Amino acid sequence: MNDTEDTSNTSNNRTFENVLAAHLSRRQILIGGLAGAALTFVGPSMARAERGVVATSRTGAFVGARKKARIAFTSIPLQASAMPTIAPEYEYSVLIPWREKLDGSGDAFPYAGFTSAQQAESIGIGHDGMWFFGSNKEGLMCINHEYGTFPHLNGKKVPASLEDVLLSQHAHGMSVVKIAKKGQKWKVVNSPQNRRIHANTPVKFSGPAANSDLLKNAAGNPTLGTINNCANGYTPWGTYLTCEENFNGYFGSTVSTWSPNSIQTRYGITAAGFGYEWHKWDPRFDLANPAYANEANRFGWVVEVDPTKPKAAPVKRTALGRIKHEGACVAVGQGNRAVVYMGDDERFDYIYKFVSTGDWKKMVAAGKSPLDEGTLYVARFNEDGTGDWLELSPKNSALSSWKLEDILVYTRLAADAVGATKMDRPEWITLGANGELYCTLTNNSQRGTAGRAGTNTANPQVGNAWGHIIRWKDTDKHIGESFSWSIFALSTEVTDAGGQMYGSPDGIWADPDGRIFVQTDGDQPGKNNDQMLVATAVGKEFKRLFTGVKGCEVTGVTVTPDRKTMFVNLQHPGDGNPANSNFPEAFTGATGPVPRDCTIVITRKNGGVIGS
Repeated sequence: MNDTEDTSNTSNNRTFENVLAAHLSRRQILIGGLAGAALTFVGPSMARAERGVVATSRTGAFVGARKKARIAFTSIPLQASAMPTIAPEYEYSVLIPWREKLDGSGDAFPYAGFTSAQQAESIGIGHDGMWFFGSNKEGLMCINHEYGTFPHLNGKKVPASLEDVLLSQHAHGMSVVKIAKKGQKWKVVNSPQNRRIHANTPVKFSGPAANSDLLKNAAGNPTLGTINNCANGYTPWGTYLTCEENFNGYFGSTVSTWSPNSIQTRYGITAAGFGYEWHKWDPRFDLANPAYANEANRFGWVVEVDPTKPKAAPVKRTALGRIKHEGACVAVGQGNRAVVYMGDDERFDYIYKFVSTGDWKKMVAAGKSPLDEGTLYVARFNEDGTGDWLELSPKNSALSSWKLEDILVYTRLAADAVGATKMDRPEWITLGANGELYCTLTNNSQRGTAGRAGTNTANPQVGNAWGHIIRWKDTDKHIGESFSWSIFALSTEVTDAGGQMYGSPDGIWADPDGRIFVQTDGDQPGKNNDQMLVATAVGKEFKRLFTGVKGCEVTGVTVTPDRKTMFVNLQHPGDGNPANSNFPEAFTGATGPVPRDCTIVITRKNGGVIGS
């Protein structure tokens, strides 16, 4: 999400900054379970920034990783170059750049004359969240394609035909590709499982709102496509979850007098959109066309894909609610229940979780989806370091007059009604080594500005330009309705010899040893490139492992089972401008090739575990 986009949450719910201010005024102890842990690579004020929780009979003590993980590589400095930089103990190679064909040839369609039909048969643009299903030598890579703009796609500023729109639509969605290690390099392998899922791929709805009139159009058009696929998740039954984030930006109006209603406004829908102008050529995205009045309601979902079944339609799971989904972190809770944690990436929006009704193994064996039957919750963070999961169903007195299908289609409004805590752009969520959850709160340019809540120790800068990371632990092994929380790191107070280390945390992944991999998307200290750092859950030592190229976002993270190979993504390198970068080609300047989104394969030169 672009932090310049205006917030759509005008509810009176308490902001997290407000809760934390009151929490600090009570002088709670430093991070329960980690109190007194040493901090490495942080400024002198970081110790007082470690906010914590008090153990109560209701929540119990917060538990973090039990021992400090090893991160022995050399931390590299920030940089602003047109090429990536990696720690000297590591090396990288490039995999599946935009436009590479799915046939395993290793060839790519040429940039000049690139067509929508070719895009549907090649790797998309906007590489983002991903997951690898396989062995240490081969497997299926599922990878999201968040967005692609016309200067990237064909040099035009806006689409001039339906073909231009189709080119953009087919660049979105996700790819499933079989990859294998050939010698020392990973490559795409020709496989019947290789496929593209994009804005025009047939999909289906499932769950409590699947048959809602709010998802039907007068035109009777079939349900098609997935767009703005940002972060992701994966399930213990072997499927991939791709998440639709800023879907609102693809809709617009061909009628100058059209204006959004209050519900559309809450979802950030405007007559202009983000400038894609699909609505001028594709009536599905025209907000003023009554035949497609509910088309926007068909987006903003978590979409489940079985990578092993290329003919199976992707399924939008309505029980998980409709928001601007950043990701879907799946945990196995008490009683083998499937638990999904989700962030809504917008200033002053919320953190959610879903708990299945029963044991996921028994549900799958009975032919039921664990993601179709269960309870959706939204988080409220309390002043004393505890929190509550507020049920989003008619059982909640604040929603007693709502139908469940309306709650699931208009989830943001339901969360407003029950009093959830406004957060600073909840992004990726990851599950830590001992059951703790980490969520990146990227930034909030409106924090402390006129008409907004002021700053405090947890958000020390007006506008909270740099963001922070929060962590919590639920009661009853993920299925409880309460939790304890603490601040893991404030970006402004994580420093090394060069000063502040990072800003705008976004992607995040915790390994089983207690390492936390943090990726960035947005402003970095000194206007340097986005990056990936490795931190320890205990002690919070931070080291910089990798930096991207000018204009790019570093995002997406997955590993082979032995964790000796890691895959990360460079999204929109050079912002699509060859004057900034030609990556993955060597930099030759503005006359060089247009840069291509791609996946980076990272290995340790001694063959060790990534992050060590």
